[in-house]
Amino acid sequence: MRTTRPVVLCLSGHDPCGGAGVQADIEVLNSHACHAASVITAITDQDTHNVKCIVPQRAEDFSAQVETILADLPVAVIKIGLIGDHQLALAISSLLQGHPHIPVVFDPILAAGGGTPLADQQLLEVIIEQLLPRTSVLTPNSLEARKLSRQANLQQAGEVLLGFGCQAVLITGAHEDTEAVSNQLFQKHEPIQRFAWDRLPGEYHGSGCTLASSIAALLAQGLDIFTAVNEAQEYTWNALKHAYRTGQGQLNPNRLFWVDHED
Repeated sequence: MRTTRPVVLCLSGHDPCGGAGVQADIEVLNSHACHAASVITAITDQDTHNVKCIVPQRAEDFSAQVETILADLPVAVIKIGLIGDHQLALAISSLLQGHPHIPVVFDPILAAGGGTPLADQQLLEVIIEQLLPRTSVLTPNSLEARKLSRQANLQQAGEVLLGFGCQAVLITGAHEDTEAVSNQLFQKHEPIQRFAWDRLPGEYHGSGCTLASSIAALLAQGLDIFTAVNEAQEYTWNALKHAYRTGQGQLNPNRLFWVDHED
């Protein structure tokens, strides 16, 4: 009987409606037979429509919690979601610098699905200068990729983000006006890999969290970056295909779709 699971440490915000943030991370990691450890970056006032406000943790309290986990658990991968404050970003950078052997999957959440900005200029600068050089896989949507790179063309954006120090960048294309959703994977010294997915009709709460956490889980299970990215996209697409409604806004991805739809 298996008595251990790969540990993924999630540094994410708390979503009280349960669709995104750390609760999404935990569902995904459980679905992938990983153990989810978590430290909350910020509590939020949000629903399935939008984020109303965020309240970040104090950086020193956050750092102490992360160091406690890292001293006790054999963390295989660190997954970063909502940060919300440049002091927390500086704390995360310091923590990553002290544990350079742990791969990092970073979902750079710069705005809520409903449009509320979640990152000011100070936070953007710390992300670019200190977090991206320590990121194994960055998973921006097309809007985030353009904002971080200051490039309108997504191919140029991916190349700029690699130049900032990321090992790999997966730019997702759900926000683009295309018939199918086109995602692009950039890796240094590798050709661009493009993935096309049938566009689903709904709007979803926590789709980015789902994708990034799935990549983190698969890396923790020992897959290489390309395979993890490929399988995580399939998992996420199926979670969205089987999404369900909880509130009056965006749909909730069904991250345990494979349980609900077993024969």
